[in-house]
Amino acid sequence: MWLLIAVAIIAILFIISGLLKGNSRRNLQKQHVVVTGGSSGIGKAVAIEAARLGANVTIIARDVQKLEAAQREVVDSCIDKENQVIRYLSLDISGCDESMRSHIEKLENDLGPIYMLVNCAGYSACTKFEDISIKDVKSMMDVNFFGTYCVTSAVVPLMKKRRSGIVVLVGSQASLLGIFGYAAYSSTKFALRGLAESLHMEVCPYKMSVTLALPPDTDTPGFALEEQGKLEETRLVCNSAGLFKPDVVAKQLIQDALCGKFYSTVGFESFMMKTLCAGMTPFYSVGELIIQAMLMGIFRIIGQFYMYSFHNIVKNCAKLKDDSKKAE
Repeated sequence: MWLLIAVAIIAILFIISGLLKGNSRRNLQKQHVVVTGGSSGIGKAVAIEAARLGANVTIIARDVQKLEAAQREVVDSCIDKENQVIRYLSLDISGCDESMRSHIEKLENDLGPIYMLVNCAGYSACTKFEDISIKDVKSMMDVNFFGTYCVTSAVVPLMKKRRSGIVVLVGSQASLLGIFGYAAYSSTKFALRGLAESLHMEVCPYKMSVTLALPPDTDTPGFALEEQGKLEETRLVCNSAGLFKPDVVAKQLIQDALCGKFYSTVGFESFMMKTLCAGMTPFYSVGELIIQAMLMGIFRIIGQFYMYSFHNIVKNCAKLKDDSKKAE
């Protein structure tokens, strides 16, 4: 009986939380949006959504052929093809150096001041802790964290001078929860959470906002590639959150960023984790704060059922492997 009441309350508050998002206070009409990792996946979906909202868009990635193909898709999504400008820049953001500032300044000279920066570039590798090389860990950190840090550090001073701008860091549910097989990946995404919280405090006086997106598994080329070698334990754990389309994640990300929200989530599991891990993070409205305070306790209990299930998955997989070895 009490469990049914708790579930009903959570469902009602989850719906209310969605309604509290309200309408975007800002819009992207004729604004310049820069998207790293914009040639595919969530990054490309974000660029397409920005174009649909009337923005001028620059997509950044390494592969020129993929960039050209993505550029055509983004152009097709423009609501005003004659006046909107869609550009691409072939750049390896993991090679972070002082030249990044000159690249950003050139982008601003070509398309105008950057109003929104969306850091989507990143990748994951699913490997047990003892099996991943330090070289691969450093490579992942270079792209997922230092690449984001480098581009953002070149854009933020310009936004501060204008006292306007939106910075989006695309993390993951792994920014809030360590998962089997993701020791290295989670480390890079946890680092982005710390960056987002610290940066938010620094830029608040300049009428800027920072949004940390926490997408669940998303149906992207990168996800498909990762699935080929994903550990069974990781696959079973991650299946609980489902698989989402990039355009769903992108639309939510942009909507939350335009509203000035610190967290952007999709799906119930992300909502629950965001609430559980809110801690000292900024809140969007008093209503959001009240909902978080009301749900933290019950979500802590529900979360332990999830964790119990996850640990059982790991134990069962380990037992099956042991049994298989004994049978050989």
